[in-house]
Amino acid sequence: MAFGIRREELLAWKQTVSRGEIAFLTHYWIDDRFKDIRTVTKVGCNDLDRLSAWCSKYGLNPRYIHHSPSYPHFDLMGPRQKEICSWKEKLIK
Repeated sequence: MAFGIRREELLAWKQTVSRGEIAFLTHYWIDDRFKDIRTVTKVGCNDLDRLSAWCSKYGLNPRYIHHSPSYPHFDLMGPRQKEICSWKEKLIK
């Protein structure tokens, strides 16, 4: 279950993803499969080649991309989420 984001943030993320750009969206999250995880960052882009290349560039396996028809994304969690989000401004460029 996702919560803790404003509608405007979600809409902006969706628009950026739809343009084929890399977009980040962090929100609170509860999932019984991941007891110690409280947030997730969705890194989205509807250009799957670009998203796959981004994953590979940062040591993430593109196999774990969620192939949502409208908003493909990779879920960052745990230590890698913190590491990547700490310097994400540089990653978008």
